[in-house]
Amino acid sequence: MRKITVVVDDELHRRARLKAAECGTSLSAVVRDFLWRWSGDEADFERRKRLQDESLRSIGSFRGGGDRLPREEAHRRGWGR
Repeated sequence: MRKITVVVDDELHRRARLKAAECGTSLSAVVRDFLWRWSGDEADFERRKRLQDESLRSIGSFRGGGDRLPREEAHRRGWGR
């Protein structure tokens, strides 16, 4: 576990500490909870990897281009120009 230093003015510290006490928790727990929610459940890299994996699974029925026109037919129709 890491310790961090956050600099706030005295009044903010007093008010936040009192609010935490009213909620039955500590100021450290409030900050820790905020950081968890703010940073999300997964890192950006992990989220991108998961989305990529989900996308690849969703196109599992891709036929690999077997339904494409032959090159000559595409040129005859004027496509590819």
